[in-house]
Amino acid sequence: MQSPFTESALLAIDRAHAWHPYSSPCSTDPVYPIRAAHGCCLELMDGRQLIDGMASWWCAIHGYNHPVLNQAAHAQLDQMAHVMFGGLTHAPALQLVQTLVALTPEPLQHVFLCDTGSVAVEVAIKMALQFWVAQQRAEKCRLLTIRGGYHGDTLNAMSVCDPVTGMHRLFARVLPQQIFAPAPRCRFGEPCQPEDIAPFAELLAQHQHELAAVILEPIVQGAGGMRFYSADYLAQVRALCDQFDVLLIADEIATGFGRTGRLFACEHAGIAPDLMTVGKALTGGYLTLAATLATERVAHTIAAGDPGVFMHGPTFMGNPLACAVANASIALLLADDWQANIRRIEQRLRDGLAACRSQPNVVDVRILGAIGVVELTEPVVLRELQPRFVELGVWVRPFGRLVYLMPPYIISDAQLDQLCAAVRQVVVNH
Repeated sequence: MQSPFTESALLAIDRAHAWHPYSSPCSTDPVYPIRAAHGCCLELMDGRQLIDGMASWWCAIHGYNHPVLNQAAHAQLDQMAHVMFGGLTHAPALQLVQTLVALTPEPLQHVFLCDTGSVAVEVAIKMALQFWVAQQRAEKCRLLTIRGGYHGDTLNAMSVCDPVTGMHRLFARVLPQQIFAPAPRCRFGEPCQPEDIAPFAELLAQHQHELAAVILEPIVQGAGGMRFYSADYLAQVRALCDQFDVLLIADEIATGFGRTGRLFACEHAGIAPDLMTVGKALTGGYLTLAATLATERVAHTIAAGDPGVFMHGPTFMGNPLACAVANASIALLLADDWQANIRRIEQRLRDGLAACRSQPNVVDVRILGAIGVVELTEPVVLRELQPRFVELGVWVRPFGRLVYLMPPYIISDAQLDQLCAAVRQVVVNH
């Protein structure tokens, strides 16, 4: 459908009224009106095509306007777009719940559907707290996490983001006060030495009496710094949580559905958490949907305590339209040789970004699965770098000291090469 607005009219409305994420309402930073998106390309209103290196913040794994996902949405619209999940149920949600139980680690048997990744984290934290209240151990009400993490922008989620890099230090006085261990020093592919896990183990032992749960992003820390840490470290965290009777929450919102080369990042360590959150790629970027999965131990303990129910209920929980698209997206992923495809992307990123290592303004280049990161010595100035990427025909949105790529899985070798070439050119001239 043709927009009734001209590009200049849209930009005028945007400047006057739109408040973009992590921005000022008075910002003069450039924004780019989009009129369509197909495959891996975003089409600007002026006709320019941009290869998307962000997968719309990592969720559009099948690209845009995919016929299978479009058909799933259209078919579900003919049945019902939404119905409350309280006292009612329906096939799209039950199919999704059954699929998530089958795909995730075996102990996770109960699925709570919710709206967004941040809400899924809130739900997981509330479940952990209610788990201990149900056992008359309400003193276990704090969380332990590792620095460098990011878990979302709602209140409890903010409290477990890195207090420096997590973007939420302005709210420090009102956030629940959690406990932070140093970020893991052992990198992905390396063993975890005793000195690597010792600070975490000491904090867990010291605070076990007041800890409800440990929460972390398995293997890949996302928006807190794009670090990849040892699978052995994660395995030892699981063992320590068991030793000290503390629940483990795995935040798989950014890593789930193949991004790291495994369907879920926990698989790199062969562990099962007590609670797991998924979101982002769940619907292939079409609609907002997330889920929190729990073990029978967690679910049944909450059910056995007072008041016997879990105290949370999103209005759009189990939205049929979102669930139908999620079912189609998961089926589409699993029908393909997705692991070989992720390996293809990983190798192309390794080859394409390798030249950045020799640049004096580059601290590190790291690749895992369909994630490529170039870490710079100094923070980027977004208003300067973003237009340069657009001029090169790509959509890359750096943050902090990181220029990174997390493209759709359907990206071609030629498109990936163009993305990497643009990153090299911008980094060299930064």
